[in-house]
Amino acid sequence: MDNQKYKAIIESILFTMGASVELSKLAETIELDKKQTKQLLDELIEDYANAERGMAIMELDGAYQMCTKPEMYEYLIRIAKQPKHRALTDVLLETLSIIAYKQPITRVEIEKIRGVSCDHAVNKLLEYNLIQELGRLDAPGKPLLFGTTEEFLRSFGVHSIEELPILNPDQVEEFRQEAEEEMQVQLNI
Repeated sequence: MDNQKYKAIIESILFTMGASVELSKLAETIELDKKQTKQLLDELIEDYANAERGMAIMELDGAYQMCTKPEMYEYLIRIAKQPKHRALTDVLLETLSIIAYKQPITRVEIEKIRGVSCDHAVNKLLEYNLIQELGRLDAPGKPLLFGTTEEFLRSFGVHSIEELPILNPDQVEEFRQEAEEEMQVQLNI
């Protein structure tokens, strides 16, 4: 194998690992001795230093890590400050609706209404800061209680939960029947 191929392998390892990788581990992985591996790393460091690239390879106490060049930090900060686009799937919207209308509510109560596990949906909604933990229910197991956040209100353009549309009992019954029919179809598949 030629040096360019070895450098490409080292580069891909450092990029993928993200954290620093010890010289001995790199040498073992590419099946070269430490001296040869160090020589390849020095060449890679020089290649990155001389080129107009946003990345660099740095040595940290006998280990190597790929990182962003300091002069690129300004651009990283700009991109990090941009608002993140959140995609609310039907499952997330359904779970969020249940929480909004029934809060404070536990996972078990959400699952009872939905008929399926809600762990992923609740975790995503927590990550998006649309719901929050409100405390614990005074019951066996002390389950967490969930409710909506100020971010939820901002995102949906309401000032308080009282401004949410009121569901009439006929709609609620209709939704319940649709959910039961959908569950039956899924069970028969």
